[in-house]
Order: sequence, then structure tokens, then C-alpha cells
Amino acid sequence: MSSLRKTSLVAGALYLLTFVSIPTLALYGDVLNDAKYITGPGPDTPVIIGGVLEMIVALAGIGTAVALYPVVKRQNEGIALGFVGSRTLEAAAILVGVVSLLSIVSLRQAGAGANALVTGQALVAGYNWAFLLGQSLMPVMNALLLGSLLYRARLVPRVLPLLAFVGAALLLASDLAVMFGLWERVSAPSGLLAIPIALWEFSLGVYLVVRGFRPSPITAGMVAAT
Repeated sequence: MSSLRKTSLVAGALYLLTFVSIPTLALYGDVLNDAKYITGPGPDTPVIIGGVLEMIVALAGIGTAVALYPVVKRQNEGIALGFVGSRTLEAAAILVGVVSLLSIVSLRQAGAGANALVTGQALVAGYNWAFLLGQSLMPVMNALLLGSLLYRARLVPRVLPLLAFVGAALLLASDLAVMFGLWERVSAPSGLLAIPIALWEFSLGVYLVVRGFRPSPITAGMVAAT
């Protein structure tokens, strides 16, 4: 197996791994929706599992950028570095959100009681903003940066980067609507407008795993260099 094929397999697998966080919407249901969660009894296991899943997503997201960097930098090193940076910022925001929710769990287990209600609500608000900026807004930047690199380099079918551009525009519109209070972060409009960007990342992961990079001047140059 060539090094290029290994790179595409690793990058594709990491992209697919980022979808392990899908169950967190259900796992976080109580802590995000119950204002008195911090004072109540009950198991905290769902929140902890959700936190672990999101940490996996954060690390896998950085991994996608690191894996692709040696290839896409041959198209434009500056944009490729920008992609690594945006993925890193996304991961940092995800971890900030996880820390917020696990802090609620710690306060609940310590028996903080009613005095911690305001603190719990503040931590939930912090998670919601970290999610909006990290797992919703940063994917817009990721799609634009990586999409432009892949479109110019022709490393994948051009329909995939085009899907990235469309998804980025729709997701950005949704994020702005949430910021200005037109609808909630978890709502039908935000869910529908996030589908194209999710489809872009999932399709890219599948393509890289199944097919690998398409022949191009970049791949030819890398093969010749070896």
C-alpha cells in the first residue's frame, strides 16, 4: 500500500470517526434542558459518556487536518496551515464545552445544592456558545479552506468541494440566525441547514477510505519524490 493510500485511509477514517458525537444530543438532554439538574439526584453517566465522545471528536478533527496537510500543502501551504489552525480552534472550543458540562457533574456530585443553580445555568450557557462557535461556526471555515484546496488540486471529485461551499453558506446563515435569536441552536431550521455540511464531511470520509486521492499533478509529484 502506497503512502498516499495510507494517508487517504487515515484521513477518511478520522473524518468518519468525528460522527461518533451524534448521540450527544440525547446524552446531554437532561443537563442542557433541566435548569435544576445540578441539584437533582440520578446518574451522571450519560453526560460523562457524551464528554468522552466529544473529546474523541476533538482529537479526530485535529487528526484529519494533520493527516491531509502533507498532501494539500502542495496546493497552497498557507491555506493548508489555516485548515490545521481552524481544526485546532474547533477542537479547543469542543473541549471548553466538555469542561463546562463536566463541571456541572462535579458540582452535582459534591452536593452543591440550590446555591449552584446560577452557576449551573452559566455553565450550560457556556457550553451552548462553545458549541455554536466551535462545532457549528468553525466547520464553515474548515469547509471553505479544505474545499478550496481540494477543488483546485482535483484530489477528489469536484462535486464534493462544491457541496462543502453550499453547506458552509447554509450553516453560516443558520449560525447567524441563532446568534441574533431568530431560532434556537437545537431546532428544525438549524438541523436542516446543517445537513449539507455533515453530508460533505461524511462523503469526503467515505470517498477517501474507499477510493483514495484521484490522480493529479500533486499525487504524481509525491510519487515521483519517493
